[in-house]
Amino acid sequence: MSLSSQLSVSGAIDLSAYDSRATPGFDGKKADAKLALKDLGDELSDLQERLFALGRTGAGTTRLLVVLQGMDTAGKGGIVRHVAGLADPQGLSITSFKKPTRAELRHDFLWRVRKALPEPGMIGIFDRSYYEDVLIGRVRELAPPEEIERRYDAINAFEQEFTDSGGVLVKCFLHITKDDQKERLAARLDDPTKYWKYNPGDLDERELWDGYQEAYAIAIERCGEAAPWHLVPSGGKWYRNWAVATLLLEQLRALELQWPAPDFDVEAEKKRLAAM
Repeated sequence: MSLSSQLSVSGAIDLSAYDSRATPGFDGKKADAKLALKDLGDELSDLQERLFALGRTGAGTTRLLVVLQGMDTAGKGGIVRHVAGLADPQGLSITSFKKPTRAELRHDFLWRVRKALPEPGMIGIFDRSYYEDVLIGRVRELAPPEEIERRYDAINAFEQEFTDSGGVLVKCFLHITKDDQKERLAARLDDPTKYWKYNPGDLDERELWDGYQEAYAIAIERCGEAAPWHLVPSGGKWYRNWAVATLLLEQLRALELQWPAPDFDVEAEKKRLAAM
């Protein structure tokens, strides 16, 4: 059974029923996962280069987008560092969506997202995404209820459009518990080298934990038509990194990527080169 099928979730769910320290699809321990992650690197890099080559030569239109969502400290940045670090940077586009600017607020919430979509041959990673507009937008009441409702439908239509155009969408919800988060926030406050990662505003959002859990559950239930959500247990950072890398690799394998055929006569070019 693929890891994707093991981690896929749909319909109404209760996030509190999922173990954040579970390790579906992996029987080893922390040290084993680190080695396994490293072992994925060569194949992932090879398939990414094929994807990139097809896009650069115009021989393929496929593009891949990884959407990372989760509560603060769930590990979105860690995945960008450890998983994306296995790939060639020239074939990656990484976007971290922050609070919308005034200019962005003058447009529909998906306007800035469309501008950040990966080109053919690229792997895009969204560190937070358009889902913030139905998460913090809902919890913080930044938009009226009818607008939030409209956004669920808009997201489904947007994701369907992306996949219909040759895009592959990998959506990952990085699941941690409130205790996991407390432990990680405390670790940041105990380590001067981690102070820069701490934001007092994280505690303000933490006070709204239950509201966010409800908002995530609704988003997972309402927005899975074009691409399923993967609930990635993220209480163990080592498993989280291995799992997301494996999900990405499974998607690349499924594309059955081939190297682009040359648009020139190879033998003729060899002769020309030999004569120089």
